[in-house]
Amino acid sequence: MTAARITVNGDEAPISPAAPHTTVLDFLRERGLTGTKEGCAEGECGACAVLVARPGTHEPTDWVAVNACLLPVAALDGQEVVTSEGLATAGEAGTPATLHPVQEEMAVRGGSQCGYCTPGFVCSMAAEYYRPDRRAHVDPAACTDPEHGPNGFDLHALSGNLCRCTGYRPIRDAAFAVGMPPEEDPLARRREQSPPGPVATEYTRGDSAFLRRSTLDETLRLLRERPDAVVIAGSTDWGVEVNILSRRADCVVAVDRLPELRELRVASDHMEIGAALTLTEIERRLDGGVPLLAELFPQFASRLIRNGATLGGNLGTGSPIGDSPPVLLALDASVVLADADGEREVPLADYFTGYRQSVRRPGELIRAVRVPLPLSPVTSFHKIAKRRFDDISSVAVAFALDIEDGTVRKARIGLGGVAATPVRALATEAALEGEPWTAETVEAAARVLRTQGTPMDDHRASAAYRAEMLGQSLRKLYVRTTGTVSS
Repeated sequence: MTAARITVNGDEAPISPAAPHTTVLDFLRERGLTGTKEGCAEGECGACAVLVARPGTHEPTDWVAVNACLLPVAALDGQEVVTSEGLATAGEAGTPATLHPVQEEMAVRGGSQCGYCTPGFVCSMAAEYYRPDRRAHVDPAACTDPEHGPNGFDLHALSGNLCRCTGYRPIRDAAFAVGMPPEEDPLARRREQSPPGPVATEYTRGDSAFLRRSTLDETLRLLRERPDAVVIAGSTDWGVEVNILSRRADCVVAVDRLPELRELRVASDHMEIGAALTLTEIERRLDGGVPLLAELFPQFASRLIRNGATLGGNLGTGSPIGDSPPVLLALDASVVLADADGEREVPLADYFTGYRQSVRRPGELIRAVRVPLPLSPVTSFHKIAKRRFDDISSVAVAFALDIEDGTVRKARIGLGGVAATPVRALATEAALEGEPWTAETVEAAARVLRTQGTPMDDHRASAAYRAEMLGQSLRKLYVRTTGTVSS
């Protein structure tokens, strides 16, 4: 194994002497790249956004925006990073640099006032600027979607960036004004070559270590030796604990680059989604092929978080308010657990055993999530939260129904935020199956659904509100499928 190194704005630098828990944000700022800011240290404000070269969906490389405040810098061993300072083109001796097109538009359209959040916005905008499948509309006047510009810019790319002084209209104007990258653009040309491949990492300082193995077998043997290790992929959960709770680990094991955890396969009777694929990668590879997941993705945190977060991580934390478990429960999914002795498949409905607890044993990893095929044709995901995007749910409900000849043949309902674990609404499923899909059936089942789980009062919602939202979500699904309001 070679010494851990990272390429920043084209220059390679050693990660040493940073501690294994040092974030990319702190590493960059200590090197004088202070455009990367800390706003919240939780991945919610985007002031720390930087670009990382990652395996692409449509090109060999994608420039992906991530939260530098959450990632340990050792996780980027051997990888390439571009900060807001690296976007501009250096001028000749004695001449100023040329602003990047995104920076230029932000400046001329008044998208920056205090400037604290601006570098993060610029990096998120640059990632969208370089998205290979972004296409301008032939007729800009025909573009009526307020969240997509005539230049194909998706405003959801900025959903993880917050600004407290400018207001979003000039930022939106800047986003919708950028053109397509010219052929000579060096970062656009960089997409045509492969990103840096995974490297084995053994980075230790004092009693702490950050480890990455090359294969799943090597990783599982390591976890058998170190069952106390913290396993990370995107570090969107662990990074918050490091920053806010000052958590430290003697050993952190990274699995995000393991090829065996990054596959997406479709067989005749099931689909298998690798546990270390990011949500953005899954979203783009499926391209709407699983409608229930397609509903989930835009509501899961922000694009910055989805660029790092994984299904394996969301299930591994065992949070009762994670957004993916209700959807996966409704899809009848199972998890494939692997350790040094082999694999086992566990239905997700049997996976959670208590608050942030599961059947996963020490030394076991979630290798993949399996979804049976064919999919139920009637699906819906309802996330009730105080903000439309980038928020934690008060209640999450996912439905997957088979309705044939007006009768509910099969019902699967996943719930989050109403118990110590994500749960299936078994009693409501039973109240629907075999019954006609009518207002009377829905109203009776909605009354049952209101009683499912053990919701509690907290700062996000009262127990009564959570219960009422459960019933309302089923009524909403009925209206959507029939156009008729239940009584």
